[in-house]
Order: sequence, then C-alpha cells, then structure tokens
Amino acid sequence: MFKRIAVLWSLVKGDARLLWRALRHPQAPGWLKLGTLGVVLYLISPIDLIPDVIPVFGVLDDIVIVPLAIRWLLGRLPSHLRADIGAGPRAA
Repeated sequence: MFKRIAVLWSLVKGDARLLWRALRHPQAPGWLKLGTLGVVLYLISPIDLIPDVIPVFGVLDDIVIVPLAIRWLLGRLPSHLRADIGAGPRAA
C-alpha cells in the first residue's frame, strides 16, 4: 500500500516539476498559465466537487482531480515545448 502511494507521489512530483519548467519556458502558451492558475485556485478554493468537511471523500477529490488536471495540461503542450522541457536538467 505504501509503495503504491510512494510511486504515485513520485509521478505527481515529476509532473509538477515538468509543469513548472513549462511555465518558466519563454514560449509557454497563455492557456497553460491560465490552466495552471485554475488548478491552483481549485486546490485552495473552499468550493469543491465534494466538500472538504466530509472526512475522507472531501480530500479525495483534490487528490484525484489535481494530478489529472496537471497531466492533462502537460499532454496538451506543443511538441517542441515538450521536447525542450523534457530535455532540461532534472533536479533531485
């Protein structure tokens, strides 16, 4: 169980790093910045699909939706931008 959580966390962390590199790239499209702003606002907003006051399910929607949204944004990047950010140095 903990091994699966660790693998999932490393994937999310890697996607977040790629998104950060894409945002800092000089050719980053405007929709990427708006989409990232939307994901951050959803994460800190008190308005969720499932309210956070429900003990387990309230946090579960954030744990599922935010990584999927980040992965979706990264999947929509132009190929030249994806190649540039993927070829950059990896921080450990």
